[in-house]
Amino acid sequence: MAKIIPWSDFEEEYAQNFTCSTGAPAKSFRMALGALIIKERLGTSDAETVEQIRENPYIQYFLGLSGYSNESPFDSSMLVHFRKRIGINLVNKINEKMVKDQTQVQGEEVEKESSERSEPKNQGKLILDATCAPADIKYPTDLGLLNQAREHTEKIIDILHNQTKSPKKKSLLTYRNRARKEYLSVAKQKKPRRKARRKAIKKQLQYIQRNLASIERMGELQLLTKSDYRMLLVVTEVYRQQFSMYEKKEHSIPDRIVSLKQPHIRPIVRGKAGKSVEFGAKLSASCLQGYVFLDRISWDNFNESGDLKTQVEAFKKFTGYYPESIHVDQIYRTEENSILCKELGIRMSGVRLRKSPKNLSKSLKKQAQSDERIRNLIEGKFGEAKRRFSLARVMAKLNNTSETSIAITFLVMNLSALLRQAFWLFFGLFHNKNLLSCFLA
Repeated sequence: MAKIIPWSDFEEEYAQNFTCSTGAPAKSFRMALGALIIKERLGTSDAETVEQIRENPYIQYFLGLSGYSNESPFDSSMLVHFRKRIGINLVNKINEKMVKDQTQVQGEEVEKESSERSEPKNQGKLILDATCAPADIKYPTDLGLLNQAREHTEKIIDILHNQTKSPKKKSLLTYRNRARKEYLSVAKQKKPRRKARRKAIKKQLQYIQRNLASIERMGELQLLTKSDYRMLLVVTEVYRQQFSMYEKKEHSIPDRIVSLKQPHIRPIVRGKAGKSVEFGAKLSASCLQGYVFLDRISWDNFNESGDLKTQVEAFKKFTGYYPESIHVDQIYRTEENSILCKELGIRMSGVRLRKSPKNLSKSLKKQAQSDERIRNLIEGKFGEAKRRFSLARVMAKLNNTSETSIAITFLVMNLSALLRQAFWLFFGLFHNKNLLSCFLA
């Protein structure tokens, strides 16, 4: 595995994160990326990953250590810094470089053929799809979110009271006990009525408004820590959004916050069976030659059909020619994408626009079924990422570290595919009678 990853090619780019020459020496790029790969491959937490590194000499060799050591090379909190320094763009570069180096023989053959022709012929298949990577948050409800926001305002009031010695803490404690009881009276019901839920939301909004007014009167916000001040800003925005939805009797608002500790997360409406809405990052990916590449990631919902042109050009840059066919689902089959594929000589899978499936010939129906079977490959890759790896629940809390974790998942998937390919090549080599006889001779 260590020989497949191009460590030295990105050491200089990783070193640009360190501008100060003082302090403890920084960890190498191989140790930083290797630790993230080990964590993803083993499916362990940050603390358990460090313990695995400390106990296993094979993992220490993989990280580039010269000899075995019974001490941990770094603290588990360093994995957070590794995810910050190794961003999503760097991981995608490593992923493309790794796959390209391992498939270099095929690339050389294509270059020889393309040099003989002025315009290389379209080759290969490109499979596109999008999915959602759910974050590790509690399922959000308006009432529960407001209750959490109220509790955070109470903590901020206590901090400011201890710093400024405000005499009004006793009355605020009475309010919070009453607010807690009113919240639980509705939250404990299995199926509360709409009027009762709306009334409870109104009361929580009033308590939050009173707390925010008290915080404004107390002032001295410079006494708050960075995290507490950030939480105060998030709570203020949550109050504005919830109050607006309450007055307008709506259930949606732009840039809706569904988690106080992770305000970057947005609801992604997918319409899937059992999960109509998912909360996390939406990503668009492409699959070629059995390898998956992360093309776009966003915390806001987007239409993945708009990425087709960019993904086709990325395929051309990676291979040197346009794909012969593109295998996508119905959302990609827009008029703009159809015109683009026709101009580039690319066949798009599925039924043409404004053409009824009933009027198709047997050959076209058979072709459509074959294309759908090919498209199932990327669905299987998403299933592997969510069942075998950590894409089903992203445990990172920050938006940039979450994006890095998602990109690492696809990197480790391609790394596993390359290892399987090398294994079967080795397995086939020693089971071929002719080659085996030559080896024995």
